[in-house]
Amino acid sequence: MKMTGAEIFAEVLIEQGVNVLFGYPGGSVLNIYDALYQYQDRLTHIMTAHEQGAAHAADGYARATGKTGVVLATSGPGATNLVTGIATAYMDSIPMVAFTGNVGTNLIGKDSFQEVYIAGITMPITKHNYVVRDVNELADIMRNAFRIAQTGRKGPVLVDIPKDITSAVCEFVPVQRQTIAPAPLPPVDVLEQAAAIINQAQKPVIYFGGGVAASEAGEELRALCQKAQIPATYTLMAAGVMGYEEPLNLGLVGMHGCRTSNKAIDEADVVVAIGTRFSDRVALNTQRFAHRATIIQIDIDPSEVNKNVEVEHCVIGDVKAVLQTMLPLIEPADHAQWMKQIQDWKEKDYHPQDNPEKLKPHQILKSVCHLAGKDVVYVTDVGQHQMWAAQYTRHLNPRSFLTSGGLGTMGFGYGAAIGACVGLNQSKPVVMLTGDGSFHMNLNEACTAVSYELPIITVIFNNQVLGMVRQWQTTFYEKRYSSTDPHRKTDFPKLAEGFGAKGCRCTKQQEFEQAFAWALQQKGPVWIECVIDKDEKVLPMIPAGGTLDDMMMS
Repeated sequence: MKMTGAEIFAEVLIEQGVNVLFGYPGGSVLNIYDALYQYQDRLTHIMTAHEQGAAHAADGYARATGKTGVVLATSGPGATNLVTGIATAYMDSIPMVAFTGNVGTNLIGKDSFQEVYIAGITMPITKHNYVVRDVNELADIMRNAFRIAQTGRKGPVLVDIPKDITSAVCEFVPVQRQTIAPAPLPPVDVLEQAAAIINQAQKPVIYFGGGVAASEAGEELRALCQKAQIPATYTLMAAGVMGYEEPLNLGLVGMHGCRTSNKAIDEADVVVAIGTRFSDRVALNTQRFAHRATIIQIDIDPSEVNKNVEVEHCVIGDVKAVLQTMLPLIEPADHAQWMKQIQDWKEKDYHPQDNPEKLKPHQILKSVCHLAGKDVVYVTDVGQHQMWAAQYTRHLNPRSFLTSGGLGTMGFGYGAAIGACVGLNQSKPVVMLTGDGSFHMNLNEACTAVSYELPIITVIFNNQVLGMVRQWQTTFYEKRYSSTDPHRKTDFPKLAEGFGAKGCRCTKQQEFEQAFAWALQQKGPVWIECVIDKDEKVLPMIPAGGTLDDMMMS
């Protein structure tokens, strides 16, 4: 059948299983938006306040559902406004397809109005990108974009579509969506060697990351831990894969991880690194990280092997398939002495002190978890609140802790919360945890949450400073507080009301508990401002480049 490029765009989205996309209209994509009007019974478009918010929403949608997030923006500034969101998805291996309009092909390269070479700009932060030059190629390019986003190590793909391509007409042939081919399994002898190392270990530790969540390999990981009685520690990107109270869960590892998890890595004789990349927030000193251990690395991306930390044995493949195949090769064990040693360390971990007269971050989060229940999705911005959330949130499940780990994007949270809420069709409570610094970067998306009546509860940890940077200035810069106290006078409850949301302010724990219980009963977005002390610290902390010996507990 004959169709315009814009109609083909809509047809291929439907063909690829897309029913929601996020975006913001503009001149170069008007033909596409005209087609979306025709297809509104099958494609829901969520219009955000800003293209960056749309990119983060597509990202949050993908993290919460496992599906590919889709974002659409016009040319020029619309396209460049996507860049931070695309980079955020790239660093955390999130499947997303970004579509941008561009000026007509006859205007490209002539400094035309709202023209940028977005393919060149995004080349380092996408798995692949395309510029469509012929309407006959549009459908297959789009299909390839979705395939690439979900194949192997997941990530974002960009497709740039000039305006004349969207109005051009060609023959469209529908194609049934292809299933993603599984990654090949590694050779049997490689799996046998890895299993042999694990079977001989006396003090093994599993250190796992976001690759386990992306592969949906939580049950396989748990089976390995339980069969061989191996304790496990995780990175920020893997929060929620193991339940917080599981006996073999050591907790977060790295710069702000607990002492026990870092100590276990330091003392282990075998470390099994699964779906993780030894980032500088975990392997702070690469020469000393797990320096007593034989390290096995299991990852789908061979470029991650020996990139940051030298390993003795690597297994390349999809984490879920690798663990399923390797599990029968693992011998049952108990490691009783090793587990007793770990339990002794746990008793000496850092534990913050309660204070009923003040709002303390750990108490706020404890109340959130208790009141919201187990079936909740947490979304964070970036800063101190992000680390407190990783340390103290409970009752987590896979895909229930959404945060910008690799890029550390302040302003990520509200857009991502919108995407998660839309993707889950409001079937679970979505709680957005933010600081006053991060929230000032994205609170414009409150109008989006109000327009679509999304019941997102936002908890604002307001210390009136840029907390994490100020903490570093306190510790390493002799309290020279340069540009970390912005002296803002924002009245968050009034601002929420101005957007059409609801808001309140709390200064004591009892006030917060009452406010959060009230927020759970509301139909639209709610902001709860929590006034906390500007000198609250994220502890424990290992300085950049440091080791366990440098850990600060107070």
